[in-house]
Amino acid sequence: MKHVSCQNCPLRALPLFVAHTDSQVALIESLKREQIVVPADRTVIHEGQGDAPLYTLFSGWAFRFKTLSDGRRQILNFLLPGDFIGVQQKMGDASAHGVQTLTDAMLCVFRRDAVWELHRSAPTLGFGVTWLTAHEESLVDDTLLSVGRRSAEERIATLLVVLYKRVAALLPDGDGQDGVPFPLTQQHIADGLGLSLVHTNKTLRKLERRGLHRIEGGRLHLLDVSTLTRIADLYGDGKPVPRPLI
Repeated sequence: MKHVSCQNCPLRALPLFVAHTDSQVALIESLKREQIVVPADRTVIHEGQGDAPLYTLFSGWAFRFKTLSDGRRQILNFLLPGDFIGVQQKMGDASAHGVQTLTDAMLCVFRRDAVWELHRSAPTLGFGVTWLTAHEESLVDDTLLSVGRRSAEERIATLLVVLYKRVAALLPDGDGQDGVPFPLTQQHIADGLGLSLVHTNKTLRKLERRGLHRIEGGRLHLLDVSTLTRIADLYGDGKPVPRPLI
């Protein structure tokens, strides 16, 4: 595995991420311990874990989740490159959720005290961490809205539009006209939206028959974004706003 310095990180060249000064990037680099490769379907942070480091997802997909005692799982949100992982655990004694890789992933590992050092040495970066945490909370809020109030059709339309636009913003061309990578199984979708697997399958097929989307070869194609957005009843267009990168 080739080490990638923070200064040469290809994510920083994307319009999705706001620019940082050289000194800010140098500070981030000083707090970084290593880069690790984690295979798909591996737990990165266990529920209840108290000693997890912080991570930035460099490549691949992951998700945050909580489980009940009988194994039923709720996916709280899906994590994409650039997402900062583990801050919530730093606010308490132990992690209230788990994090699992969905695909093979590379993660940048940071010291456990990185949040405090960023706030102390670079308040702008500290505010960036606060912003990222608030942004992730807003994604979970939208999941709660879907699970609590949206119909199955509305839930899946929301997930397709939001994830499509999040992934497209990470592509070099930024538009995803040829589709975007989409490694989710129907079980991931069901666990993220509080639906049964059967209901998820039926609803996806219904939307596909209407010519709104297509999933094939591990890629998601949105064929009628405006109709899907209208079905989802999204606040805004679902396009991600520029964000900090730790």
